[in-house]
Amino acid sequence: MDSKDIDIFKVLANETRLQILHWLKEPEANFPCQDVDPRMVGVCVGSIQKKTGLAQSTISHYLSMLEDTGLVVSTRIGQCTYYRRNEEAFSVFVTHVATDL
Repeated sequence: MDSKDIDIFKVLANETRLQILHWLKEPEANFPCQDVDPRMVGVCVGSIQKKTGLAQSTISHYLSMLEDTGLVVSTRIGQCTYYRRNEEAFSVFVTHVATDL
């Protein structure tokens, strides 16, 4: 197991980060009023923050951690940063866990 795997497990050990990943799996259902296509572009950090009820700085930190592990991808449009799941990274990680652990 390498350090990237350990980082992913650490990120997944937080209930709020897990909830964000769960919400981003079906962004249309969980964030219905987006200005962009949530599947292609993502969900605005402000919408994620509002849904969690946590401070903007906390959510930004959590999303940064998720992005550092490759589990989410960000896109900046205007004043908002949008986040979406990186399904390819999930697939690689799940395969790695299933075959190597």
